[in-house]
Amino acid sequence: MMEVDWQLYQLFLTVMQRGSLSAAARQLRVSQPTLGRKMTELEEQLGISLFTRSQKGLAPTQDALRLMPLMESMAGSASALQRRARESAEHLSGVVRISASEVISAEVLPAILTEFCDRHPKVIIELVVTNSLSDLLRRDADIAVRMTRPIQEALLTRKIGESRLGLYARQSYLDDHGTPVTAADLAVHRVIGFDRRKPVVAGLPDFNSDIFCWRCDNDLVSLAALRAGFGIGVCQAAIAARDPKLVPILQNEFRLELSIWLAMHEELKGSPLMRSTFDALATRLALFIEQARTDIE
Repeated sequence: MMEVDWQLYQLFLTVMQRGSLSAAARQLRVSQPTLGRKMTELEEQLGISLFTRSQKGLAPTQDALRLMPLMESMAGSASALQRRARESAEHLSGVVRISASEVISAEVLPAILTEFCDRHPKVIIELVVTNSLSDLLRRDADIAVRMTRPIQEALLTRKIGESRLGLYARQSYLDDHGTPVTAADLAVHRVIGFDRRKPVVAGLPDFNSDIFCWRCDNDLVSLAALRAGFGIGVCQAAIAARDPKLVPILQNEFRLELSIWLAMHEELKGSPLMRSTFDALATRLALFIEQARTDIE
């Protein structure tokens, strides 16, 4: 006998409780033929007849009547399990230590974590703001938002999506200094870039430190300079889309996709607090990326 889909048991229980296929179909909001096919599927999987069919409808067999108390017990256990899971989620408490980059920590996580802690007021957030990779195996953090794929073993990982990067400038800067048409034009513009640290964008053609008029290794400070209208700089499209004063430039010559990943020590997946936080981050970060992509396109 093959393993039976629990959903079929639930449908059978509804048919038995409502007394007919038509009544059960109305309650379940499915068509009567579809429900009839499901009952036939259940009979085939169990290897027994559950109903006798006549012009008056379905009549439960003795086998169906014998199974009924067991089905009701299973349904009760499933309902209790769901209630217990909801209670556990509603009463989450404890400390979660999250590691993320400067920009993600300041621009993206505050709204996500505010919503999460509004639902779970007993949760305490510790945010490790760093552009370096926190070692989750040494428990530098419980959960990490990373812009590169985690390679350590014993980690539970999930790819959230691709965050697009591009060159942007404040409209007031372009009004005063003109809009570059080619990458070579950047040589006569004020370009915001790094000082000593070389991020992933450093290796792209025609984008090296020689043309930087603003050199800083703090991404938030450089983002502030971009928003102030100092010059041209790199920004995640998802973040730039929030500010109508930031204008994309050289879109055909400068474009980069940066992967966003979530990582957590595998041993923590059994913790309701850690798992709920991980899932909430995954859901909201994915929505953030998708919404930004929609806005751009």
